This record gives sequence, structure tokens and C-alpha cells, in this order.
Amino acid sequence: MLIYGLKNCDTCRKALKSLPNARLVDVRAEALDRVTLQRAWARFGAELLNTRSTTWRGLDADERSRDPLELIAEHPALMKRPLIEAEGEFHLGWTPETRRALGVD
Repeated sequence: MLIYGLKNCDTCRKALKSLPNARLVDVRAEALDRVTLQRAWARFGAELLNTRSTTWRGLDADERSRDPLELIAEHPALMKRPLIEAEGEFHLGWTPETRRALGVD
């Protein structure tokens, strides 16, 4: 199981603590590969883009209108997190639904 996120993200740390067999992939240190990013986008669409982040608010209108996958690749903090890959399926966020799907109480 892989948790794509940021090592200093509190939500990612909570997920990692609850999923001891998971490995955190810090997307700032290890860029998310294009295929994984495309698969996640196909599953979640615009939900994958964190438009409430400080990084998003710092972008001008021209930058915001660019291809979202390119933006996430250039600015990993723009990806909503954690993005969890388990048994070939993606889960986004550390929501009650995600925890239920992963068998975490």
C-alpha cells in the first residue's frame, strides 16, 4: 500500500500511523510518475486538485488555467492528500469512507 503525500502533512501522518504496512511516498522528494497521476485523475478528476491550498491561492489566473496534471507535477502541494493506492484502487483523503474501505476504524 502506498500513501502519496507530503511527509510534513498532518493528515498524511495520521493515515500512515493507522496503516502500518503502508509506505509514504513524499511527492516533493519523489515526483509522482505520470501514469499514476493520470490514473488518479481518471478516478477523481478535479477533486484531485487542492484549490484551497496556499499554493493554489498564490497562482495567477493564467497559471490556474493550465493543465491540472502539469500543475500538480510542478507544484506537488496542489494534490489533495493523501492519495492512497491499495490493491490497485485509489482512495483520496483521510475520510470516514476511505478508512472504512481500508478497514481502519
